Amino acid sequence: MKISTKGRYALRLMLDIALHSSEKPVSIKEASKRQNISDKYLEQIISVLNNAGFVRSVRGPQGGYLLKKRPDEYTVGMILRLTEGSLAPVACVEEDMPECDHMASCPTVVVWRRLNEAIHNVVDNITLADLIEWHYNNPENFVI
Repeated sequence: MKISTKGRYALRLMLDIALHSSEKPVSIKEASKRQNISDKYLEQIISVLNNAGFVRSVRGPQGGYLLKKRPDEYTVGMILRLTEGSLAPVACVEEDMPECDHMASCPTVVVWRRLNEAIHNVVDNITLADLIEWHYNNPENFVI
């Protein structure tokens, strides 16, 4: 499993909005400068986030984007699944997939199940609020 730039940038954008929207909505142009990501690419990503109801837009000269929920209500897994789809390392352990014909005799399925569980354990137990806390407690490790 490899997270694409779309998934990584969506997470960075959501964190940027969470960190910088206390006084006013975050514009894509501002986030683009802070994150050193093309504003055109961020516009594509914010569209996905907006359509999913993760953010809301505020129109006007002081407009931009705000989170729809509190940062502790967004997990890394929610954001990555929205942009990446399944996070399963192989198809045979994806949810809602028909069971593989070789599942009963496959000696490696235990590896894929454990890896899948580990991935979900990490991404579903880290929230934007956690990332904000880490940012403020370890500012030297964060660019945002």
